[in-house]
Amino acid sequence: MSPAPIDPELDARLIRLEEKFGFAEDLLDTLNALVARQQEQIAHLMREVVQLQRQRAEEPSAHPPSLWDELPPHY
Repeated sequence: MSPAPIDPELDARLIRLEEKFGFAEDLLDTLNALVARQQEQIAHLMREVVQLQRQRAEEPSAHPPSLWDELPPHY
C-alpha cells in the first residue's frame, strides 16, 4: 500500500514551521548563553562590591572627620 499523497500547501506549512522552530531553538540557545554570562558578571560585580565595602569600613579615612578637627577658612 502506498502512502497517501501529501497536500502541497500542508507540506509547505510544515516546512515553514520546522524552519521557524529551528530559528527559535537557535535563538533560545544564544539567549541562554547570554544569560549565563550575565549571571557570572553579576556575581563577579557583587563580590567586588562586598570587597570594596569591607575595604571602606576598614580604612581610617572612611569615617568622616569631626567638624571640631577642621580649622575655620580664615586660618
